[in-house]
Amino acid sequence: MLYDLPIRYVEPVYRPPSEAQSLILPVTDGCSWNQCTFCEMYTDPGKRFRARDEAEVLTALARLGERGAPGIRRVFLADGDALVLPTRRLLTILAAIREHLPQVHRVSSYCLPRNLKKKSVAELAELAEAGLKLAYVGAESGDDEVLERVRKGETFASTREALEKLGQAGISRSVMILNGLGGRALSQAHAAHSAELANATQPEFLATLVVSFPLGEARYRAAFPEWEPLGIPDLLAEMEHFISRLELKRTVFRSDHASNWLSLRGNLPTDQDKLLAQLRAAIADPAHAPLRPAWARGL
Repeated sequence: MLYDLPIRYVEPVYRPPSEAQSLILPVTDGCSWNQCTFCEMYTDPGKRFRARDEAEVLTALARLGERGAPGIRRVFLADGDALVLPTRRLLTILAAIREHLPQVHRVSSYCLPRNLKKKSVAELAELAEAGLKLAYVGAESGDDEVLERVRKGETFASTREALEKLGQAGISRSVMILNGLGGRALSQAHAAHSAELANATQPEFLATLVVSFPLGEARYRAAFPEWEPLGIPDLLAEMEHFISRLELKRTVFRSDHASNWLSLRGNLPTDQDKLLAQLRAAIADPAHAPLRPAWARGL
């Protein structure tokens, strides 16, 4: 799909798993922060952060509209944090999507909490009204020490504030936590405070991935030299610690990304006991647990 569209892509192109059928529309390149030591998505020189020229984005949408593009129902605004753009520019892009692709019923984007420091709830509500329905927020952890060690540039408080703003504005939140991010020493605090963050903000969607380093651990260890990776039993134990502390009222939970050893899916709180039973069974008898084989794991 990427090669038959009037859109300029800078590879590699990333999007959340749930956006597999969406039109990927780059409105920025790279990530405006790009200092997280666990993230390798935007380290390629071609991914240096920049905002796309507005005329380029609008022209691409107009050309798509001329083609009809009947199969496009969702649009994902790329790259790493489209919401860093000024509200006026985002509203212009959303208006162009409505004009040229009127069949689109959902627009979504990654969102760094820092992107929203200067955006008011009223501004975000304007974006929601214009079509922005979902923001993917990589919280990674609710523990301040873990966040500092991995150079996330956020805190429990800053992430909570951003998630609350989005919720008040009527934009659904999909929050991601990284299993194993704190290593052995900070595992318990990472799980407990991440659950606390979810409980405080009640996101509509919650997902976990396992931290992994396809390009090696050197960059991560340079900032967190005492980090000890968790083996499969400890990763599962951390997940059990996390899920057992969740007090959610209506959240779709997914831990089925390819990085996860054990695939978990459910609605919380309805399926909380079922998820915990799956985890505890896998911890007690890993040899007979339905674990993903190592060759099938990845980002």
